[in-house]
Amino acid sequence: MAKKKYPKNHLHPRYWPTWLMIGSLHLIAWLPWPLKMAAGRLFGRLAYWFARERRHFTEVNVRLCFPEQSPQEQQQLVRDIFRAGGLGVVEIATGLVRDVSFLKDRITFAGREHLDKALAEGKGAIILGIHFSVMDLGGALHGLFYKVDAIYKPHKNPVFDRFILKGRQRHFDQMIPHHDLKGLVRRVRQGHAAWYSPDQDFGRKVSVFAPFFGVQAASITMTARMARMTGAPVLPLRIHRNPDDRTYTLEYLPPLENFPSGDDVADATQVNQVIEQLIRIHPEQYLWMHRRFKTRPDSTDPGLY
Repeated sequence: MAKKKYPKNHLHPRYWPTWLMIGSLHLIAWLPWPLKMAAGRLFGRLAYWFARERRHFTEVNVRLCFPEQSPQEQQQLVRDIFRAGGLGVVEIATGLVRDVSFLKDRITFAGREHLDKALAEGKGAIILGIHFSVMDLGGALHGLFYKVDAIYKPHKNPVFDRFILKGRQRHFDQMIPHHDLKGLVRRVRQGHAAWYSPDQDFGRKVSVFAPFFGVQAASITMTARMARMTGAPVLPLRIHRNPDDRTYTLEYLPPLENFPSGDDVADATQVNQVIEQLIRIHPEQYLWMHRRFKTRPDSTDPGLY
């Protein structure tokens, strides 16, 4: 399939829908908080009814990962996931467009001593991020306390990519392209902390299979590889929206122990276990809408989606 070619002129009519979306995000970012949250809940309801493929992925993931729940409980969780995802959209707008210092009094930040210790010792740190619906705003909130580096994958649309990158650069120290492993390692060795999220299916070539909610999942080995190359501790970070939909909790857990062990499967299992532990606090806030189990242990196994 041929790659889409985007015009060099960013005012080309092809970009007009992108500019309209960017303008809408600016508008949403400045709404009063109650209206912002109401808009997010509406987005979630609309996505539940119209984003049928994403709803299917979510339903499959919930059935696989929460078999102890009744069908009614699973369906309610799917609805809650889309609600949280809708709130995540308006939070993304806020984080990309605004100075989020007005939210600082709404943040509870626990476990900061773990990152403080790593930075004081000059070791740098690998921050184990997780794809919660609040992750983008969470990164901006984290930036009120620490300026860390972050890995990012450039968007194919250059206008939208510029908007996202400019918004994130206000909250992070340095944005490192996902393919620049050398640059990432160099920054961590220099004592910086780098935010890395390994909780998606990146395919068989860069993964081993390890249990995730009891299901064998393709689990990237890069976390252990980076820890081995830098000697930096790996610090899990949770970011959750509290039930009041207006305050947030950030928490660093202690660094992973005996990590890396030299056993890729054992290391991936440890990473998956801590990710699962944090997801279970607010399972509806995890981004279940992607095909987490698209790569199967045996390539001849039937697909789950």
